[in-house]
Amino acid sequence: MRALRFALVAAVGLALGGCGYNSLQQQDEGVKAAWSEVVNQYQRRADLIPNLVNTVKGYAAQEQKVLIGVTEARARASSIQLTPELLNNPKAFAQFQEAQGQLTQALKSLFAVSEAYPQLKSDANFRDLQAQLEGTENRITVARNRYIDAVRGFNTMVRSFPTNLTAKLFSFEVKPNFTVANEAAIAAPPTVSFDTAPPAPGTPPQTAPAPPPPAR
Repeated sequence: MRALRFALVAAVGLALGGCGYNSLQQQDEGVKAAWSEVVNQYQRRADLIPNLVNTVKGYAAQEQKVLIGVTEARARASSIQLTPELLNNPKAFAQFQEAQGQLTQALKSLFAVSEAYPQLKSDANFRDLQAQLEGTENRITVARNRYIDAVRGFNTMVRSFPTNLTAKLFSFEVKPNFTVANEAAIAAPPTVSFDTAPPAPGTPPQTAPAPPPPAR
């Protein structure tokens, strides 16, 4: 009896392996691992932002619009927790991607504003935070590309015959992927407003006011 049971288990295992079940499981775990790395890198960026905002505020407190924009964008991005279990929810995935894109734009505006404050640009803490954020953005790009590749392979298997039959039987569904629908907007340089009225026609251009001296 035990031998028969063992034979049945072995036969079921071979059948599942032959129909792609094991491959689907492996690729599904690969997608989850790739997604975890994406989330880790976005979290790393979020952790750096409060110190960056505080540093900029010390030299450019009057840029409240930009500072508040970064803080609010970070809060929105951090409020969306897309776990591996929710990767089959395209709507939630799109919301996560949009929030992170808005934060990227807000950071671009913040760094553009910093160009008007030489003392801020020369601050060692600001330079270190800027370098860390640039490195994190590179890591985000790498992690996103790995996730894209992992999802592409998984979705191809889910849609291909005969593994698509196994996928339907065991509820494996295609997973959402990052899109480039807003790539043009993300790549465009940010519009920086210093909250000043436009000069009247014929008025000669004015130089930007000198930044306030550091506190002693």
